[in-house]
Amino acid sequence: MNINEIAKLAGVSRATVSRYLNQGYISEEKRERVQKVIRETGYTPSSHAQVLRTKKTKLVGVIIPKINSDSIARMVSGISRTLSEKGYRLLLAVTENDEKKELNYLQVFQENQVDGIILLGTIFTGAHKKLMKASKVPVVVLAQKLSSHSCVYQDEEGAAHDLTALGIRQGGRQWGYIGVDIQDEAVGTRRKKGFLEALKEAGLVCGDRLQKTGPFRMETGYEGARDILKAGQVDALFCATDTIAVGAMKYLKEAGKRIPQDVRVVGFGYSEISRLLTPRLTTVEFHYEESGSRAAELLIEAIEEEMPKIVQKKMGYRIIQAETT
Repeated sequence: MNINEIAKLAGVSRATVSRYLNQGYISEEKRERVQKVIRETGYTPSSHAQVLRTKKTKLVGVIIPKINSDSIARMVSGISRTLSEKGYRLLLAVTENDEKKELNYLQVFQENQVDGIILLGTIFTGAHKKLMKASKVPVVVLAQKLSSHSCVYQDEEGAAHDLTALGIRQGGRQWGYIGVDIQDEAVGTRRKKGFLEALKEAGLVCGDRLQKTGPFRMETGYEGARDILKAGQVDALFCATDTIAVGAMKYLKEAGKRIPQDVRVVGFGYSEISRLLTPRLTTVEFHYEESGSRAAELLIEAIEEEMPKIVQKKMGYRIIQAETT
């Protein structure tokens, strides 16, 4: 069965069937005739032929830094749902926080007929920006802010500020900081900036000896809390992720510290593990799935519009006040 036979059975022209298959305009009466024949014959159009006709593959490349992350999993879920609703399929590439792999996948996707790319990057080097600028397909940035491209990002700085201010109001005066050591603009830079701004406003400081960083792992929190308590007296710990907070709380309990009576702890992400902890973790909830969905919508708009606009979308957040403060 081919398009000519469908046209003959429906009593319409081949061009009418082609417009129907490519979502073009045809009268309702002809649309119903074509639909009836396709339904009765079980006809499925050739995807290869559609690509040749429309120059569209309905494939979207999504580049993520890691797979074992609750926040990233929720963003990918939002992307996948929206792409599926719009008739697109997803190709996923994991870079393991390796900027060279990010560049490689950007190049591979551009050369292998995807209609667009969503990039969850951690750092944008000159090489990234050059490759993205030269891209023949639209690129939308998710979870970071980049002025040259449409992007969906979190208010990391504002959330960190408000979370720290909450801890200060609840009695935290001597703070330690445990963050990440990779060059991540959102988690590594903006969260720390918001934290320090809130301290400054309250007339407080967090000396360098009370600031520790490491990878996105529980061990970073455990070792960071250990080193901070050895370096000085603290009554509050700001942890850049919930995972880091879990490690910090483990060490505090082993050291005989009561949470929050001796040391208050805050995290970031409102991950599933944060809701299972005892005591329950005070943290920040970002709307990750909605962020992924919005990024997919922006990309589809860019794919389907002739002159797409650059859209910068900052998402909101919610402070989850729980038992660790």
